[in-house]
Amino acid sequence: MFRILFICHGNICRSPMAEYIMKELLRQRGLESQFQIDSAATSREEIGSGVYPPARRKLERMGIPCGNHRSVQVTRRDYDEYDYLIIMDRNNYRNLMRILREDPEEKVHTLLSYVGLARDVADPWYTGDFDAAFDDIYTGCTALLEEILGE
Repeated sequence: MFRILFICHGNICRSPMAEYIMKELLRQRGLESQFQIDSAATSREEIGSGVYPPARRKLERMGIPCGNHRSVQVTRRDYDEYDYLIIMDRNNYRNLMRILREDPEEKVHTLLSYVGLARDVADPWYTGDFDAAFDDIYTGCTALLEEILGE
């Protein structure tokens, strides 16, 4: 089983979008039982909050169901429970390392690194551009899945 945790600042926009996009990609391939997918925040600001409404609407417009998500914060224990800890930006890395303290198994990667890009997934909370965020996240999730599957 492959275990992936998507991580962003508040766990209400980018990381749940990545969670549900990846779950949909897996559903389309019939691979749901081979993966554990979840998402978390580096901050405590939105703990218990649902997916931000514009993010939920974007997923729904793209035909991707968005479950009853509630924001949670990543913990040190998550490092042992997941094979991949996928962050959306460099600030997430800094904040995540305050929680984890180290990454000895090199599990932490930016999502867009899987498509050879050194840039961040822009935070639609600030940009308002959920279309661009969706495109980046979809592209990154597709590339991550292809790498895991050896395609």
